[in-house]
Amino acid sequence: MSEPTEIRSKSVKAKVRRTVLKAGGTLLISLFSPLSALASQILAVRVWPADEYTRVTLENDANLKTNHFIIKNPERLVVDVEGIELGPTLKSLVAKIQPNDPYIKQVRVGQNRPNVVRLVFDLKEEVNPQVFTLAPVGEYQHRLVFDLYPVNPPDPIAALIEKGQWSIDAPTDTLPPPVAEIKPPYAEPKADRAPQVNRMLTIALDPGHGGEDPGAVGRGGSYEKNIVLAIAKRLKAKLEQHPNMRVMLTRDGDYFVPLHVRVQKARKVQADLFVSIHADAFVQPTANGSSVFALSEKGASSTAARWLANKENAADLIGGANIKNHDKQLASVLLDLSTTAQINDSLKLGKAVLNEIGGINRLHKGAVEQAGFAVLKAPDIPSILIETAFISNPAEEARLNDDAYQDRMADAVSQGIRKYFAKNPPLAKGKMM
Repeated sequence: MSEPTEIRSKSVKAKVRRTVLKAGGTLLISLFSPLSALASQILAVRVWPADEYTRVTLENDANLKTNHFIIKNPERLVVDVEGIELGPTLKSLVAKIQPNDPYIKQVRVGQNRPNVVRLVFDLKEEVNPQVFTLAPVGEYQHRLVFDLYPVNPPDPIAALIEKGQWSIDAPTDTLPPPVAEIKPPYAEPKADRAPQVNRMLTIALDPGHGGEDPGAVGRGGSYEKNIVLAIAKRLKAKLEQHPNMRVMLTRDGDYFVPLHVRVQKARKVQADLFVSIHADAFVQPTANGSSVFALSEKGASSTAARWLANKENAADLIGGANIKNHDKQLASVLLDLSTTAQINDSLKLGKAVLNEIGGINRLHKGAVEQAGFAVLKAPDIPSILIETAFISNPAEEARLNDDAYQDRMADAVSQGIRKYFAKNPPLAKGKMM
């Protein structure tokens, strides 16, 4: 009788052992086997090609670690992204590289090893890559950003000359009066006016937002960045109809430009004016009208102006500025040297433009407002920011998308700029930094 008992005892022990092993194996599998369950999820991939640089963005649900290096002959950028598995969203990056991309020939993606995906960018020329991450902000989750800048960037003026958008020599004539009622003519000197100067007038037009930063979004789905670029291009064409006016756009396509870089661009071409173009939004769809803003050193002229400046100044966070790459010295100059003279000239320019805009749209405020807009802080350039209308208002959103309204808005701003110059002829300029 003892033998069956012993057999039963061994059977029970074996069963217990199998149960323990099975449980342990299940635990090990749950910890180590399903690596894909632990991997971060790529939510979207976006590519923003431009003459200045190409940006590639991977949006994901967690912060990613990367390692990147350059391989020569031919030029390639290799990026290893840790913590992800290759999936259809990341594979779609291959098809997003267009033949006209200035810097990327093609991209290859593959699973380099478990939990590590390798991206290989075949390049058209030597680049200076900037790879950085962005914390969640606005509608975006974590972003991994690759900015590919040319090692030898073109001089901005030389690039415009090459495109036929920039004349080298200033004309000998002066600007004609913008409207018949301005007398005496612009070319006629006056005792209380600055000396007459025959030279080119350079205007920097700054279409707000772009690329990763759509700006305000209308209820009908319109993006501020697209509307203001269209208006800026119309305004550029109108201004350049006059023989001694030339225009530089801080962006001429759908890509992101940091706020301080917009100011830098204006200073590099020695701009006489800086005009930033936007389309406002507010929580209430009933808000309407156009506005013009200048810089303030002493605080905002109203609560609404302060709110708007804070919103516009957040563009770098949403658009994805590489904070490590900011020129700290220049930022300090821009913050410290904004002068009273610049603000006074900006207010005169703003008033001239506001008066003209009032002829085509209701004014949200009847006077030029002031606040600490980062994009208006060039110390030596009269600068204004125009809110053309409220994109959050359905009626004004429709108007902003209308070709005729865009043309009238561009015409009004053009007239305002010319009236400003008629009363405030520019002085001769020496070389700026």
